[in-house]
Amino acid sequence: MFDDLPPDLDRLRTLRTWHQMWLHRIDRKIALLQRQTEPKPDRRRARPSAPEWTAEPGTGPGRSPACVHHGACVLAGPRRRPIGRDEARRLLADGVPACRSCRPDNRLAFLDLGA
Repeated sequence: MFDDLPPDLDRLRTLRTWHQMWLHRIDRKIALLQRQTEPKPDRRRARPSAPEWTAEPGTGPGRSPACVHHGACVLAGPRRRPIGRDEARRLLADGVPACRSCRPDNRLAFLDLGA
C-alpha cells in the first residue's frame, strides 16, 4: 500500500488544517464564479404603460375637467389624470369638451346629439 503521509499526529493535523484552508479558498472561488455566470436581473424599472384615456383638470373653484384626451395625445397637459373608458364617455356626455387633436369622442364612438 502507498503511504506517503507523515507518521506523527501533529504533522497529520497540520496537513489536515492546510487542506481545509485550501478547500475553503476553492469553494469561495467556485461560488464567486457561479455568481458571475448567473444572469443578472434587469434593474431598470419598466415605464408604466400610457393610460387609454386622460382628463385634463380645469382651473377655477369647481375644477371640473377641461378636456378629455386619448392617452397618447401630445397636447394633453402635464396635470392630466388617467381615466377609464366609461368615465371618458360619461365626461363627454356631461359636456366636457373632447380634444380637437386626438378626437377621443370619435375613438369612443361617442355622438353628441345635442350639438
